[in-house]
Amino acid sequence: MARTEPATVTRIASIDATLVRLPLAPPRSEARTAEGRPRRAPHALVRVTDDNGLSGWGEIPAVGPDRWRALVDGFAPALLRHSWMRPTEAPLAWVDLPHAPEVASGLDVACWDLWSRQRGTPLSHALGGDRTAITAGVTLGRRPSPESLVLEVNRQVGAGFRRIRLEIEPGWDLEPVRAVQESFPFLVLQVTGRGRYTEVPADLDALRALDDYGLLTIEQPFAADDLAAHARLRRELRTPIALDTSVDSLETLDDAIRLEAANALNLRVARMGGLTPARRAHDRAADAGWDVWCGADGESGVGRAAIVALASLPGISLPSEMPGAGGLHARDVVVPPVRAHDGITPIPLTQPGLGHDIDPRALRALAVRSVTLDHQGSRPADAQSLA
Repeated sequence: MARTEPATVTRIASIDATLVRLPLAPPRSEARTAEGRPRRAPHALVRVTDDNGLSGWGEIPAVGPDRWRALVDGFAPALLRHSWMRPTEAPLAWVDLPHAPEVASGLDVACWDLWSRQRGTPLSHALGGDRTAITAGVTLGRRPSPESLVLEVNRQVGAGFRRIRLEIEPGWDLEPVRAVQESFPFLVLQVTGRGRYTEVPADLDALRALDDYGLLTIEQPFAADDLAAHARLRRELRTPIALDTSVDSLETLDDAIRLEAANALNLRVARMGGLTPARRAHDRAADAGWDVWCGADGESGVGRAAIVALASLPGISLPSEMPGAGGLHARDVVVPPVRAHDGITPIPLTQPGLGHDIDPRALRALAVRSVTLDHQGSRPADAQSLA
């Protein structure tokens, strides 16, 4: 008979929120996010601590003033007032607050990390994952020429990456894809349009021509809200169509499945609002027969550790995103680093929770603002609370 753990109530005693600026590894000083914004906004690391002094960590990428206020004035106080037995119940704390999925994601991940540590189990196992490692992929943006792109692809392939995902746009699509395929005929290749295409004849001709290259997926060619255009293209092409920005909630995923708008999903923890909705999205997409992989939003090691745990789920069928050769940040806040080795990222199974520890010296060095919230209110965090 299976052993049943007694249900215990978790009460959050305090929440620490720390803004950190992560220095980019050269030559990425002008690297950009999926939405095209420079990666210069600070990240927020959040730590939730229970009544017994045990903590869990999460991350909110690209935190501007609005997200910081939503965290400190809304989401964190709501979580302090809310008790839960399983982390899937934690999001009920902010169900009536304005929509801010990235803020919710940081606290949701922290609750999952805490719950896993309370039980002494790896986060991947708590989520239902059954892998010991994941295959990693890397994304490459536009380069000055197809020749320079081929050189960068060669660097990433030499580092062991098994999948390369190319950013394309009208005027930068067929030529770079052709150049890469001719140089690396056996490489697993994906492309992402970032919503830059429309259904004008020239754009459709280019997307149809890509169908002859045996790509793993053509991702998000059209605008996020144009599921109908994706559905029309999916019916026309052999290459699977993947969605990214079109799916930012379980409701939009259900709409996409109903319209048969795609065959694959780039699943992002922060965009979905945390591990709780992301795991449900994984289940629904896999049940619909879609391929799924885990994308990233430039997270530090805290956020990447959560992505790795999610990528351990059985429905993740394509390589998930990791920083390429050379890394993304010149300095990170976790030890050991979360990265791929020869195209493989191990899933930590010997430590509970995220499986990576916060480096207190790095956190203090990178912190630009910190606050501690508890049942007495909020106050600036002292140096010791960042350890």
